[in-house]
Amino acid sequence: MPELPEVETIRRGIEPHVLGRRIERVTVRDRRLRWPIPEDLEARLSGRTVHATARRGKYLLLDVGEDQLMLHMGMSGRLFVLPANEPLHKHDHLDLLLSGDVLLRFHDPRRFGAALLWPKNEPEHPLLRAMGPEPFDEAFDGDYLFRRSRGRIAAVKTFLMDGRIVVGAGNIYAAEALFRAGIRPLRAAGRVSRREYQQLAEATRQTLADAIRAGGTTLRDFFGADGNPGYFQQDLYVYGREGLPCHVCGSIIRHAVIGQRSSCWCPSCQR
Repeated sequence: MPELPEVETIRRGIEPHVLGRRIERVTVRDRRLRWPIPEDLEARLSGRTVHATARRGKYLLLDVGEDQLMLHMGMSGRLFVLPANEPLHKHDHLDLLLSGDVLLRFHDPRRFGAALLWPKNEPEHPLLRAMGPEPFDEAFDGDYLFRRSRGRIAAVKTFLMDGRIVVGAGNIYAAEALFRAGIRPLRAAGRVSRREYQQLAEATRQTLADAIRAGGTTLRDFFGADGNPGYFQQDLYVYGREGLPCHVCGSIIRHAVIGQRSSCWCPSCQR
């Protein structure tokens, strides 16, 4: 599933091609996504101009005036910028034809993605309302993590991956941030010190920033809007490296299932 760096890569990839362009035509071929595409999407989007792009967690947001278009990639969704005459392929569910013959196409074989509209003058969408701070926000720091973790017996990796605590620290990046911070993923969140949480907050920001610069992580089929793969997988320290030597100390990377998610760590570098 695309995580925060992948969605941010997509946002940055499409932004130069969509800003200021008018939506000339909307074509919906299959409304049966995770949440059905609204029946009035075509009427409400046609003729609108894309004023800005943004991201909240894993949601890509397009400012189209009175509304915002919320796009979620789900498990297999991809968003392409294409010429207007690009041939149609299977699982191409949504097309936005923009002025200048630019085509924004949403492709999703598993149909776990979403394309929703939400009026900007209404309270935050229910899907976004319970989200924690962005990892790059000033509100996200070691003191914040320390306060929210008190009394929690869940594993610190599960705590970090909770979108109500902070958005965007999915399985890959939580594992890598914990390695950089020197914290074992199995430790109880409530037993991690304030100093360690300061290290973890910084490691989380740095890991995600590095992944964004690398264009995300290609583990199965992630590609940016330009069709290029992400390369952060070349810099992974622990994720997916069970049984291999640690890049730092040479110890064998261990594995466990934590919160129903595969987790790897170094027994020497992480305490």
